[in-house]
Amino acid sequence: MRCPFCANEDTQVVDTRSNEGTNVIRRRRKCPKCDKRFTTYERVELRMPRLVKKGGSRTDFDREKLVGSMTLALRKRPVATEEIDAAADRIEEKLRALGEREIQTSRVGDLVMRELAKLDKIGYIRFASVYRSFESPDDFREAVQEVKTKKRRK
Repeated sequence: MRCPFCANEDTQVVDTRSNEGTNVIRRRRKCPKCDKRFTTYERVELRMPRLVKKGGSRTDFDREKLVGSMTLALRKRPVATEEIDAAADRIEEKLRALGEREIQTSRVGDLVMRELAKLDKIGYIRFASVYRSFESPDDFREAVQEVKTKKRRK
């Protein structure tokens, strides 16, 4: 692994930890040349299904775009980055578990909505307003009512 500070090709692994249930290995590394430490993550790379957009065009799944949209919906909300990453992991696992080569973007949006509803109700409303293309205050009112109804069922 190349050192991100001095570009030295030879770095040493100081500590390794596996994150149970997520197939991620965290490694603390040290560069013998500049003596700096950094963390790397190893993740099993499995093929994600291609996404089919509303217009029929196809695109590759992009985890960064998924996390970015969730982060935007949760901006200035009391939700830790680790919780967003864990939600993205759960969405990816569900998509892989489908075993399909292609999937509609609307299914991904539904999975995001479910995860946001668990994380933060305001983030859920924010995401829903864009995802469902809200055009009036009544649309917001219906979404708030949905959240309240789900809360009572629990």
